[in-house]
This record gives sequence, structure tokens and C-alpha cells, in this order.
Amino acid sequence: MKQAKPITITNGRVVSGEGVKKGSVRLSAGLIDALGDIAPQDGDEIVDAKGRVIAPGLVDLSVFAVDKPAFHFGGITRAALMPDQSPPLDLPSRVSYIAKSGKPDLWVHPLAAATRDLGGQQLAELGLMKEAGSRGVSTGRGWIADSGVMLRLLQYAAMLDLVVVSHAEDSGLTGDAAATAGEMASRLGLPSAPAEAEALAVARDIALAEMSGARLHIRQVTTAAALDLVRA
Repeated sequence: MKQAKPITITNGRVVSGEGVKKGSVRLSAGLIDALGDIAPQDGDEIVDAKGRVIAPGLVDLSVFAVDKPAFHFGGITRAALMPDQSPPLDLPSRVSYIAKSGKPDLWVHPLAAATRDLGGQQLAELGLMKEAGSRGVSTGRGWIADSGVMLRLLQYAAMLDLVVVSHAEDSGLTGDAAATAGEMASRLGLPSAPAEAEALAVARDIALAEMSGARLHIRQVTTAAALDLVRA
């Protein structure tokens, strides 16, 4: 990256491994030269962040489309693409195509479909899709209701060192629900599902992950009961 002269971004909220602190960032020759409570040096171009966040490139772990302009304006430099595409990312060739689609502007990391056509019945070719560029395996927008299939998925993922991303929600209880059962759903007249629909699914997935030794990431935890299970 060519940079005409050093740039100091002042008056921002700097995000680092130590948290978020008010400060500045100085760039020289395209690299971060200093950050924190620093002052611009003579000859620096000064950019006033006006209290905005100054952060490394953001990572979005769950996108359903590759939208480069949106990623650019949102500060996203890496994105994990969910397998719910048309067709689903359940073949190595599809995974390979997506893995190359964002470069050189950004990194798109495809999440392979856990099962063929995301049907929750037959495991997809996990090993071949990892070789093709998959960085993880996902159940997509649905949950794998068959515990035997889910256990085999987690066992294979553990052997391949792939994280499993699960949408943990028992569809037998949720049906066509648009909200969790409660006062707000009743007031708005929304079809709702009990909080247990999520908690039961989370509890099972955690138990199977412990059995298999696999790494598990649960998407969209929305109820206190499920959050307590994750924290435990």
C-alpha cells in the first residue's frame, strides 16, 4: 500500500485486544505506527474521527450474500457465507467458487452445508469441502433434528478440525413462529414458540459436542434459558 505521507486519526474510540479506549492511530507507509494517547507529528495528515470507532477490519460470521459495497461501507474485511444459497454449498466445486469470489477486495470464507441439500439427513462431503476452502460446517437456517446425524456430523468435524455452526431451534415446537412466546408476542398477535424450543435444541447440541469433542458455535441465542446453558 502506497501512502504519500503519515496519517494520524485523532479523537476516536480505538478498538484493540485490550478493549475500547479513546485515542488516536498513526499510520506510516501503510502500516500502523502507533496508537493510543498519541499526538500527530509534524507533517502528518490529520483526520478527526469525531468520536467514531477506529477498528481493524470487522469479521461478520454469518452473511447470506456477498455484497462488496455493503461490506466496504460497513468496515467488513472478512465474512463467513452461510450455505443457504441457491444451490446450497454442499459440493466442493460450489465451496471453491465462493472461496475465490471476494478476492482481492475481501476474504469470503464459505461455511459448508452439513448435510446434502441442507435436508438434515445425509452428511455432505465434509473432507472434500474443507480441501476446497470451507472454514467451517453449518446447518444453515435449520436445525438437524436427528440426533444420530448430528452426532456423526460433530464426530467428523472434530476429526477434520472444523467448527460446526448450528441454528439450534426445535422446529417441532417452533412451527411457523415469528417470535418467542410472551407478553410482546401476545400484544402484537404474532405466532409464537415457547422458549424451550431453543433451550432443548441448545442442550442437545452441547451434550453431543461434549461427547464428540467437536467445536460448536450456536447462532442467534435469543432466550435466557439457552444462554444459561451456553454459559454453564
